[in-house]
Amino acid sequence: MDKLQKMISEKSVVIFSKNSCCMSHTIKTLFIDFGVNPTIYELDEINRGKEIEQALAQLGCSPAVPVVFIGGQLVGGANQVMSLHLNRSLVPMLKRAGALWL
Repeated sequence: MDKLQKMISEKSVVIFSKNSCCMSHTIKTLFIDFGVNPTIYELDEINRGKEIEQALAQLGCSPAVPVVFIGGQLVGGANQVMSLHLNRSLVPMLKRAGALWL
């Protein structure tokens, strides 16, 4: 859990993903298209990825990917991110975190 907290707090936008997950691809593309440079951890490629996935599940993340943190705070998965985007709350959140300068 300490390793996970360190990973989350190091950058303004952190995405936990898997290459095999189409929703992970969609969320990564959304942030990149905004001009955000998220830190992306591919849990199916990194050491201890399974352990990190379990720690995310303990935080209540279900499914475990994609999971987005903005400004060190858990935003959630694809549904939560898309809801924020559709109600125009995502961009202001990214600006407050210093991830976007529009």
